[in-house]
Amino acid sequence: MTKTVEENVELAGKITTPTYNSNLAKRNVADLQGVVQLLKEKKMLVRVKSPVDIKHEMAGIATRFDGGKAVLFEKLKNTDVSLLTGLYWNREVLAEIFNVKEKDLPFLTADSIEKWSKNPIEPIVVENGPANEVIIKNKENLLKDIPIPTHGLQDGGPYLDSCVLIAKDPETGVRNASIQRLMVTGPNRMTMLMDMGRHLRDYYERAEKMNKPLEITINNGVGLPVHFASTTPSSAAPIDADELGVASQLLGEPLRLLRSQTVNVEGVADAQYVIEAEILPHIRENEGPAAEVTGYYAAADDRWVVNVKAVTRRKQPIFHTIMPGKEVYNAVGLMAEASVYQKVSSMVPDVIDVYLSYGGCGFYHANVQIKKSSEGVQKNAIMATFAAFPPLRRVTIVDEDVNIYDPEDIEWALATRHDPERDMILIPDARGHELNPITNDGIGTKIGIDATAPYPRPWEFQRLDMKEVMLENYDIEE
Repeated sequence: MTKTVEENVELAGKITTPTYNSNLAKRNVADLQGVVQLLKEKKMLVRVKSPVDIKHEMAGIATRFDGGKAVLFEKLKNTDVSLLTGLYWNREVLAEIFNVKEKDLPFLTADSIEKWSKNPIEPIVVENGPANEVIIKNKENLLKDIPIPTHGLQDGGPYLDSCVLIAKDPETGVRNASIQRLMVTGPNRMTMLMDMGRHLRDYYERAEKMNKPLEITINNGVGLPVHFASTTPSSAAPIDADELGVASQLLGEPLRLLRSQTVNVEGVADAQYVIEAEILPHIRENEGPAAEVTGYYAAADDRWVVNVKAVTRRKQPIFHTIMPGKEVYNAVGLMAEASVYQKVSSMVPDVIDVYLSYGGCGFYHANVQIKKSSEGVQKNAIMATFAAFPPLRRVTIVDEDVNIYDPEDIEWALATRHDPERDMILIPDARGHELNPITNDGIGTKIGIDATAPYPRPWEFQRLDMKEVMLENYDIEE
């Protein structure tokens, strides 16, 4: 990742940053319909044509393709709506949609965050769009016709897990976008989790003190730009900024928002479904268990209650869900990597790249690549990385000749360049992420690992290298 994509800046003598023009709106991949069509054309889509139950069976099939092609279920039982999953679990698929090389995805997201922070493109509000072709109000069961699946065998109920939730600051009116898990508990009722330290929870707690519900829209099946914008870390998007502007940058034009029917919060005009709702004050009801980012079930507890007031949708929607696992790691990790890189490289220019690994749930472990200009910068990079993304539990720093995307290469660096006695930093009792069961409600020990060679690099740390050749230039029979 680099600071500015358009400037073609060479960083640390190693990388030259490309320039991007991935205008999704003009390429007709700004919504799920366009994405599905592109993936069909590129042979990057699995199509399940057999009737499938949304309770457990869909997830059981989808997990067999984890990390590969996206999966479209064309015949769900008891509904005419199709369902898409796996959109985020393969970076090759995401790169195809954005029309960039896979290795350049973080450059694209980093560039969008930087441009947005300097010159935001405000979303525009419209009265009509695809997401309100059908309007459903004053109905006893507003959620009945939405095919909301149950993934894990021990999940507490059907879950919305990929929706972008939009709320407004109860005092300033600034919009916030985030992804929350919501469990269906009744015809027009859900319970939800709100993580500590996030802007949505801050909004809610201030509204609750006023004895007011917090109005929201729950947007299912949004395009990739909106989804990525909603995962922008708070360190890159202050509470007084509308991070939906990041979606405008990725789109290449202002994001269109849709005026709601029953709440004073907009929905996403190109979404598949918009659920208009409110989070009720002073009421808590059971939520969970729930399959979570960690690969464990989050325990059930009394949590926040959502009252559904209306639903609008497309005439022929595609329901979108995210499977626990690699899909969550990429959905969160790409924007987090971009944000971490920007912040850390601004403090430690030696930093070349950042990767939040799958083994670390895309949330808890960061591999950081540097080109050392002096001894000690690796320790600065460790501390800066923890500061840039508080959920992290482990940061591993390696040299520029180590592939941070390859667990085997990271292990090689640990085996040959890391001395546990002097190359570890322990930070006890630090705030992390409360969904990680090894922490005590989010409090735990963080570890920084220096797996870099000494500077200047002695001969005994010179890595074996070979001549680069192009096999197609040779007559080879296999």
